[in-house]
Amino acid sequence: MYVCELHFELFDNSTLTEVERSIASVMDALRYNGQVLGREFPVIIGEGVFSVRAVIPETDSLHPDYHSPQVAQTIKQLSQVGLLAPKVKVLGRDLNSDMTSPTERPSWMVLYTSYVHTCSPLKCGDELLPIPLYHIPATFNGDHKAVLKWQTEWQACDELQMAAGSQVEFAALLELKECDSDLFRRGWDLRGRIEYLTKIPTYYYQYQVGGESLEAESQRGCPKCGSTEWKVAEPLHGLFHFRCEPCRIVSNLSWDFQ
Repeated sequence: MYVCELHFELFDNSTLTEVERSIASVMDALRYNGQVLGREFPVIIGEGVFSVRAVIPETDSLHPDYHSPQVAQTIKQLSQVGLLAPKVKVLGRDLNSDMTSPTERPSWMVLYTSYVHTCSPLKCGDELLPIPLYHIPATFNGDHKAVLKWQTEWQACDELQMAAGSQVEFAALLELKECDSDLFRRGWDLRGRIEYLTKIPTYYYQYQVGGESLEAESQRGCPKCGSTEWKVAEPLHGLFHFRCEPCRIVSNLSWDFQ
């Protein structure tokens, strides 16, 4: 990933409220298209220039060729409040984030995230590196807002169950594990939408913790079809011990027995 600055130059009189609202609209649209990462974008007030620092997947992530209709529209509306289209300056590599997948067309993909991830939840199955969402067709309504909303909710549940500080831990864990939970169903449907659009086999990650014993855990079946033939000989990327081809689900051996 890379750190960049977006500079919004003021060419006419405006108010701070209008400027703030317009820049926020641009950043939200960029975020929901996967062109910028994270959720907080501080705005620095300068002499006739407003600067925003953000993390981007690639050096050319903000190129207009990747813009969704929503991004193009919010940038077009900047002139109504006296702002020019943003100028982008790439500052350098972000050492605290993953590199973007270099594979142009992976053999398979997986929808996988955690509460510590800020990158794209769509990972290349060949090396488990993030794939920028703007490299695939829009999932719904011109961008990838549905995928990123799912990621936000998954990460919130993951953080709650990792904290293990209250009864809400168990409700959050059910959302991550159970295939009939709202979060699981939505994520599994999104991975199906992505597979349909890209024509690349796309899997959904089922988080697994708990269980009776290592033996029982090793023999557990796919949560959707119940097949016990989904355990792989060697864990994929040292993480996925199970993969069900028909159901497009991957999972880990319970963290309690690793």
